[in-house]
Amino acid sequence: MTVENVLLYIAGVLVIALGLALSIALHELGHLWPAKRFGVYVPKYMIGFGPTIWSMRRGETEYGVKALPLGGFVALSGMYPPADDGVMRDSTTSFFDTAVQEADPSEDPKRAFYLLPAWKRIIVMLGGPAMNLVLALIAYAVLLCGIGIPQLSTTIGSVTECVVPASVSQQECAPDDPLAPAAAAGIVPGDRLLAIDGEEVTDWVASTETIRANPDRALRILVERDGAEVELVATPMLSQRYALDADGQVVLDEAGEPTYVDVGFLGIGPATETVPQPITAVLPAVGDNIARVVDIIWQLPVKIWEVGTVLVTPDAERDPNGPLSVVGVGRLAGEIASIDTVPFLDKVASMIGVFASLNIALFVFNLIPLLPLDGGHVLGAIWESVRRGWAKLRGAPDPGPVDISKAAPITLAVIALLGVMSLVLFAADIFKPITLL
Repeated sequence: MTVENVLLYIAGVLVIALGLALSIALHELGHLWPAKRFGVYVPKYMIGFGPTIWSMRRGETEYGVKALPLGGFVALSGMYPPADDGVMRDSTTSFFDTAVQEADPSEDPKRAFYLLPAWKRIIVMLGGPAMNLVLALIAYAVLLCGIGIPQLSTTIGSVTECVVPASVSQQECAPDDPLAPAAAAGIVPGDRLLAIDGEEVTDWVASTETIRANPDRALRILVERDGAEVELVATPMLSQRYALDADGQVVLDEAGEPTYVDVGFLGIGPATETVPQPITAVLPAVGDNIARVVDIIWQLPVKIWEVGTVLVTPDAERDPNGPLSVVGVGRLAGEIASIDTVPFLDKVASMIGVFASLNIALFVFNLIPLLPLDGGHVLGAIWESVRRGWAKLRGAPDPGPVDISKAAPITLAVIALLGVMSLVLFAADIFKPITLL
């Protein structure tokens, strides 16, 4: 790897690190803003954990950065109801929300978080994940509508020199291999298909079907070359090719192996072009990403076990679609940035895609209804609302707020489990990383 590649690799890692820091900062801002709007006393807003390396005070809130960039937190006083001895307690919205601390004695007890109506507490706790969702929506809008996505074009990107059955692993033409019909007809890369036998070509997959359906039949092929129209005649050769579905994808058999058919073959391949998408493509793309993340999280214990098995098994390879730690995400970003053959705009698009996926992961993960995640606090507020509503319907006394701090053993167990899974992923991303190269 050259010095330039190393610098690009470092730049890619830094870009994603800054993107992660921004995502965390805005996630915590999503908690901070509604909490302040609802009058809650917020003594701290911090990015990271551990010793404070920088901070400043604005009004009653201290804003700062801590040494360990593993998340962030907003301290909300009175997050839990008073203990049995009447001492008010507070905590944070952080991932490591396990300690229940004594509240600031000078704080107005009426500004405690637990005194807010349940719906306001839900808004505060959902503010963080909602911010990540907004960031993902913006990133996908820029990626899909501003840059576009690669699609097959009607421009010819490659012309095969000879005809070799698809089932053969031969990489180079042998002297006795027949010349491919496209090469024999004078078709060259860069030609843009306009028509085949008088039928206008507007879609590569449709043109491929026409060619495959007409073996041993001379076809008049109209192309655009250097701004001029050129008509050529090519005869597709009957050859063994992959079977394709309606979307142009290879059909697999029950064993997952490609199937083959005898069809017409010219020996041309499409060039890709980046095509901006309509704004209506953003929500489906975000929805698909959310579904993929939900599927990974649902299977996370199994996936982590598989990663751990691969980690201790020589020559075993990781699932490229499996979970990653921030180390793995950083490595992939560095590789994307350092690949010489990838155009700059494609690198930018890939970085935006990683940033979008990162925020989708933060959005979904924080909604898991387990403490200390935001979803656990939301579940506590919903349960309190249901309990109080049921008591009111029965004419029973108000049972008061739900003390979710009593779930501390579950919280500690969840944190321990997440810690172990994080360590496994960190180790795998260092010693057996998923790589693009």
